[in-house]
Amino acid sequence: MSHDPYTSPPPPPPPVPAFLTPVPQDSATLRLPSIRARGDVRALRTAYRRQRRVATFAALGYFLVFLCLAAFAPSALTGDITAGLPLGMLLALLQLPVTWLAIVLYEHTARRRVDPLVDRIRKASEVDARREARR
Repeated sequence: MSHDPYTSPPPPPPPVPAFLTPVPQDSATLRLPSIRARGDVRALRTAYRRQRRVATFAALGYFLVFLCLAAFAPSALTGDITAGLPLGMLLALLQLPVTWLAIVLYEHTARRRVDPLVDRIRKASEVDARREARR
């Protein structure tokens, strides 16, 4: 059905999904400020930011070096390392292992620095939830 703006009233707006409705202020689900007050969320944000930067710079830094060599020193990339394998081809083939290394580094720092912070925040929020439930 089409809507004629001159003869019929506009159709009603679609219903608002439940996840977009505002949460009442007295709800027990608003425990985030107490967690933020501890500084754990800030530490988690900092650790996660550092993790992303290290992995990104590892992968993109290698690729940027490769591109700069290709742009500014193409003769260096055409030199043979072994019989029939030029340096440019070797560096291009090493891009995949360097990317895998960046992924492994990302996972390692996640397990070592980010996951313990997430576990600590999760446990603190569970304790807060139990405390709120007892009230």
